[in-house]
Amino acid sequence: MTSPSLPGGTWTLGDLTVTRFGYGAMQLAGPWVMGPPADHHGALAVLREAVALGITHIDTSDAYGPHVTNRLIREALHPYPDSLHIVTKVGANRDQQGGWPPARDPESLRRSVHENLDNLGLDVLDLVNLRLGDAEGPQPGPVAEAFETLVELQQQGLIRHLGLSNVTPEQVAEASAIAPIVCVQNMYNLAHRQDDALIDALAEQGVAYVPFFPLGGFTPLQSSALAAVAARLGATPMSVALAWLLRRSPNILLIPGTSSVAHLRENVAGAGLALSADDLAELDKVGG
Repeated sequence: MTSPSLPGGTWTLGDLTVTRFGYGAMQLAGPWVMGPPADHHGALAVLREAVALGITHIDTSDAYGPHVTNRLIREALHPYPDSLHIVTKVGANRDQQGGWPPARDPESLRRSVHENLDNLGLDVLDLVNLRLGDAEGPQPGPVAEAFETLVELQQQGLIRHLGLSNVTPEQVAEASAIAPIVCVQNMYNLAHRQDDALIDALAEQGVAYVPFFPLGGFTPLQSSALAAVAARLGATPMSVALAWLLRRSPNILLIPGTSSVAHLRENVAGAGLALSADDLAELDKVGG
């Protein structure tokens, strides 16, 4: 049962209803998303607490670790509650240097989907995002071959729904002309608002927008306006930033990550912070 205390309510991804406040599992892997966590039992506890709090949207990828977060999710939560939906991502591998080389050829994508299925212990993946671009962000280029490969796997019954990650608006349009997508996952937060127009367009189409690095990622958000609003409300800047995202548009789904149960609870509480019209007006200027 979904907890009424979770901020933001729910959103529908195709035929899947998820809480708008979700959880991103990337930080459960070791440093720089490589290797196992320092605290294995602590990582399991975070995943179990997420479900206990009512979260029904967990974001992951078999590239995290690699294979680490998916295996932790399986160990902690399998057999999965019917209400829980796990969203994964394909299109990049890991190298020995911790890089993210692309893996978007048909053979690599098929292998990645099967690895996600195996490591999560699933017969079908609820939602698979195709990751494009690179570490610098979205890059222009065709998506048809890679996306059509995922469509084939969807038609085979291995994937329920499709999405895109790290993409340009043009790539969203190209993929959507091939098959329906239910979400776009790009970098976006209070200070990095290059996708404002895309978010609004997707909202009109009923497509979710899932910001990764909602708190700035490896470089935490810093803004005098953010700090001022937080001080006025007696809250942390990160709480204000999460609450602002939920207010920004109803199709925004949050997946902040953490390896700490206490921090997970703080994120949930923070996202439910009430922001006034004056607060929102002040915050809206940060990324302007």
